[in-house]
Amino acid sequence: MSVPAISVNDFCKDYGDVRAVDGIGFDVAEGEIFGMVGPNGAGKTTTIECLEGLRTADGGTIRILGLDPVRDGQAVRERIGVQLQQSALPDDIRVWEALDLFASFYRQPVPWAPILERLGLAEKRDAAFAKLSGGQKQRLFIALALVNDPELVFLDELTTGLDPQARHSIWDLVRDIRKRGKTVFLTTHFMEEAEQLCDRVLVIDRGRIVALDTPENLIQNLGGETRVIFTVEDGADPGIFETLPGVSGVETSGGRIVVRGRGDRLVCSVVNTLDGRRVKFRNLRTEHPNLEDVFLAMTGDRMRE
Repeated sequence: MSVPAISVNDFCKDYGDVRAVDGIGFDVAEGEIFGMVGPNGAGKTTTIECLEGLRTADGGTIRILGLDPVRDGQAVRERIGVQLQQSALPDDIRVWEALDLFASFYRQPVPWAPILERLGLAEKRDAAFAKLSGGQKQRLFIALALVNDPELVFLDELTTGLDPQARHSIWDLVRDIRKRGKTVFLTTHFMEEAEQLCDRVLVIDRGRIVALDTPENLIQNLGGETRVIFTVEDGADPGIFETLPGVSGVETSGGRIVVRGRGDRLVCSVVNTLDGRRVKFRNLRTEHPNLEDVFLAMTGDRMRE
C-alpha cells in the first residue's frame, strides 16, 4: 500500500489564546489535485504553512511523503515545490537568473529550459521580472517551484489578480503538472477554480473541517435547486409554472421569470409549457448549483475580516 503524499492527524495550531486550527485530519493521495477552501481567517494559510514546514504544529501529526516537515525539513524541501501566496523577485532579475538561483538551492535540480518551454516562457528567458505580465510572473513562480522536479507541489492562491484568460491558462498548467505524475495541493478563493481543477475539496471554517469530498458529491449532497431563467415578450401568467412537477417557486420581475425547482425534466417541462401556451420567450438559460453554493451554505455569506 502506497504512502499518502500528505497525511494529517489531529493537527492543531494556536496563536496565543486563539486556536487557528482545531484538530483536523485528512490524507492526500499520490497524483491527486487536492483543494482547500475557506473564508478569511478559516485556517487555510496556517495549515498550508505547517504542511510546507514553515510553521510548527502545536499538536497532532503531519507527514509529507512519509516525512515530518519540521524534523526532516531538508529532505522534505528536496521533494516538494512551493508557490507562496505572496511572492516577489527583484525587479531587475532576469528570468534565467531567477531559475539559476533557485536551482542552486537543490542537490539534484532538473534542466530548467524545458520547463520554460512547457510554460510558454522560453521567449522571456532574458526578460527582467518587472517586464513580465501578471500571468507570466505566475508562470515563472510555477517554474521556480518545479526546478527540483518535485513529487508534491503546493500552490497557494495561484490565480489571484489574474484576468480570466490568464487564469484559464494557469489551470491548464496545473492539469499538466498532474499529468506528469505530480501531486498538487492548492488553496483558492475562486470556487470555480476548485470545481474545475480538484479531485477533492476540503472546506475549512474556524479551524475545523466542515466538508471533504469530490466537487460533484459536495454539490449533489447540497440538494440545491436549478433555476430556469427567461424573458417573455407578451407577458405570461407565472401560475402556469407553479404546478409543474419539481417546481418549488416562481419569481417575476417585469418580463423576466425565474422558475426554481429540482428534477431532470424541469427545463423540459418549462419549455414545453411555454410552447404549449404559445408564449414567446427569449434569453432562456439555466443556472445549476455549483461549489460556490456549497461554500456559502457551509460557511455563510457574511463578510469577514
